[in-house]
Parts: sequence; C-alpha cells; structure tokens
Amino acid sequence: MDEQLAIQRLKRGDIRGLELLVDLYQVRAVRVAYLITRDVPLAEDVVQDAFLQAYRSIRHFDASRPFGPWFLRSVIHAASKAAQKSARQASLDPTAEDARLEDLLAADETVEGQVESGEFQRLVWEAMQKLLPRQRAAIVQRYFLDMSEKEMAAELQAAPGTVKWLLYVARDRLRALLTERSVK
Repeated sequence: MDEQLAIQRLKRGDIRGLELLVDLYQVRAVRVAYLITRDVPLAEDVVQDAFLQAYRSIRHFDASRPFGPWFLRSVIHAASKAAQKSARQASLDPTAEDARLEDLLAADETVEGQVESGEFQRLVWEAMQKLLPRQRAAIVQRYFLDMSEKEMAAELQAAPGTVKWLLYVARDRLRALLTERSVK
C-alpha cells in the first residue's frame, strides 16, 4: 500500500490506512518533537496525539499534496505547545533522554557518518537545549524540515518579518552558544 492509498482509506474511515503513515513518519516525527520538547516520553506522546488528530481531520487534507509536511507541521505546533507547558519542569533522568536522542538521530545514518559528525552533533545538541522552545521550533522548521520562511510564516500565522526576526534571534543565540563552547 502506498501513501495515497493509505490516505484514501483514512478518508473512508478505515483506520488501517494509518498503519503505513505511522511506518513512514513516526521516527522523523519523534525526532522533530524531541528536538523541540527535549523530553522523549513527551515527544512520543505528542506524535501519538498528532497521528490521532491526523486521523480525525484527514477529511480536510488535500490528497494532491504530500502528507509529510502537513503532518510534521502539526507535530511542530503540538511539540511547541507541550514544551512551553513543561518548561518549568526539570527532567529526572537526562542521561537516558540523551541516549534515546542519539538512537533516534542514528536510526538512518551509517557508522562512518556517525563517527564523522558525532562531536558536532553533541555540541549542537547541547546548544539547542539552551534555546527557548519557540527558537528551537524555528530552527527545526527551517533547517531540519527545510521549510522556507514563507512556509513558516503561513504555518505560524505570523508576518514574514516576524519569522525572519525569530530565525535571526535563534541563529544568533545558537551561534553564540557554539562559539562559547568552542572557546572553552
């Protein structure tokens, strides 16, 4: 079964169509949610809820467009909201979450690629942890999902200037954090 057939099944109310979409997008969606929430269980909950919401609202989905960007936008929105709600709570076991993130990031990567990029990923990950949830979401949308500023503005229902400012602030803060780490 391909993605289009799965969507047609869902539009007819057949939940079995969701199985293929979960297979295709779950790992990537959890990665996206985790990069924003910094909490594996919360990211998994966000993605599970996003799949259920996709099932409930699939009748509004334009089947001539790709499912992935539509779905991942909903994951980003839900993860941003969840991260803001839990921003005051500290993780009890950050090492387990860090290990889980590494597993998620390495799911599709070769051993050689992991060795070459491991240190850089660690530095970027540590710096990303210090960004605000909204800033992390902007970085994920722009650089992980390759969304244009125009697409981001439409998704955030914000002026293009606001998106440019948000990206500028997020990149500037990330750059400062990475520079600070490399000087130490």
